[in-house]
Formats: sequence, structure tokens, C-alpha cells
Amino acid sequence: MRRRDLLLLAAGTATTRNPASADTNPPRIGFVQVGSRQDNRGLFDAFRENLAALGWTDGSNIVVLDRWAEERAEQLPGIVRELIGSGAAILVTGGTPATLAAKAATATIPIVLVGVDDPVALGVVASLAQPRGNATGLSLSSSEVIGTRLQLLQELVPRLRRVAVIVRGDPGIEQKLQDIRAITAQMKIEPLMLQATTGTALELAFARLRIERCEAVYVASGPLGPAKRAQLIALAAESRLPAIYSFRVFPVDGGLMSFGADYRDLFRRAAGFVDKILKGTKPADLPVEPPRKFDLTVNLKTASGLGLAIPPTLIARADEVIE
Repeated sequence: MRRRDLLLLAAGTATTRNPASADTNPPRIGFVQVGSRQDNRGLFDAFRENLAALGWTDGSNIVVLDRWAEERAEQLPGIVRELIGSGAAILVTGGTPATLAAKAATATIPIVLVGVDDPVALGVVASLAQPRGNATGLSLSSSEVIGTRLQLLQELVPRLRRVAVIVRGDPGIEQKLQDIRAITAQMKIEPLMLQATTGTALELAFARLRIERCEAVYVASGPLGPAKRAQLIALAAESRLPAIYSFRVFPVDGGLMSFGADYRDLFRRAAGFVDKILKGTKPADLPVEPPRKFDLTVNLKTASGLGLAIPPTLIARADEVIE
């Protein structure tokens, strides 16, 4: 139950088209993301619904070509090339891998990125305020978000001194790890960095964090595929340690708690970028925007299984409580 909110250019006539009028040759928008359409239907629907609210109706005066890489990120370059070959006037890329694939494929077709941790460090944009090239959109994380996640773990473990940080080899992970190290140092918490790129590595990581007497787990990567996500949640349960994740899908699937950007809001706002570009604004003139809405989700059933008592103050702040 939701309680409150926490916190290229278009070719041809696209730049002057009246979005309310039909067109025999409507602009094509390529939408690409890792994962499946079924698992991400709510995000895709939020994007299309706000496009419609702005006057762009899919199948009428605009065509949205959505493509999904499932859990095979290596397919993204081919998917992007296929969308470009299909005449996509704008590419909307969900997540870092899709964004990097699009940026590598074109320096002219506008890219609206959604949910990329540090697009500047990745070389996707020159700066957040002045992207310069053909990409703009919505970034994802920040040091403040990392700090909030660690504070939430402290509320569950008041004398938290050592936290295990689980990461993959995600693009741009270096900056995130630097932020985690800086913030944990300020909070007098010792981070144990554990990279787990395979299922076996993940099992070894949890074996080590138990030996090292970690008191909580911070999962810095995700959302992962269903199989790896289930394995991670199961290992966290076996360790009997509180774990916090960046994506709501984890507590929905049985993890303890997540705090992160509201992805529906990010994809809804992505439609606004598409609208402006179709009306003639260059991506270089549209600053990259940070998240505005955040979700705290808590799974009380999982907490009970771990023998954890969630503080009432934390429950009161949650946007969603799973019972």
C-alpha cells in the first residue's frame, strides 16, 4: 500500500508537427531496455501514457518501437542497430547498458537516457547541465541516496560497524564505490567490497561476509535477472542479515527493503524529453535531470523471518509495506 512520496534531431517535419494531428508518416521512437516487456510493463505504460497526455498517441501520430534484451545485454548493440535501421528518430534507452549501446551506434540520433548512474563519468554527456552531444535524459543515483540507504540499515542495526557491499562489474561502478567508501567513512562504518559476477561468486561472497562478521548487506547492483535475483534474496535470508537493495523488485520478490528512484516517474518524465525533441529542441540544450521521487519499500514478512523488528518510524515513512 502506497502512503506518500519521499522526496536527432527529429527528421523532416517532426520539428514542426502538430502533435494533436495524425500523420501518414509519423515519427518512430525506439525504446530499448534490458529485461522483459512483461516485467517492465508498468514502466513502459507510464512512458506511453505521458506521451499521450502530451498529444503523442502511439499508433496514430507517433510509433513506439519497443525492444527488450531479456537478460542478454550482449544483444543490445544489435537491437539498437535494428531500431536505427527501422527509421527511429529518437532512441529511449532504459539503463546503462542500453544507453552505452545507443551512444556507440550513433552520434546524431537523439538519445533520451533513463536511469543511468553517472552519465558524465561514462562519457555519455559532457556535463549534466550542458550535455552538448546527442544524449540527455534522466540520471539515477546520487551520494545522498547512498547515504539514505546506509542510514536505513543503521535504523535496523543501531550499532552497525561493518557492512558487506555486493557489486557486479557494472559500467560506471567505480564512481559508485568511491561514494560508498566516502560515506561509510563519514558514518564510521567499514565496507567490505565483494564483487559477484556469477552465481558461484555470489555464494562465495556470502560465505566470506559471514566469516568477516558483517552485520548488514548493501546490494549496489541490480535489478539483475529473475534467477540471480532469487539466488541473492535466498542467500541474504540464509545469512539472516538485513539487506537493502536499490530496486523495488527485490522486496516484492522477497527481499527485505529497498530505497531508490521511482522508475515509473522517470519513464513518465522521459516522455517529456521526447516531446521537446520532437518539437525541435536539441538534446544538447536539455540538461540531464535527477530523480524527483523516491520509493521506500519494506517487506514485513521477510523481516519476521529474519527475526527483525522494523521500527514503527521506519514503517511510517515507507511508501509500500508488503505484509
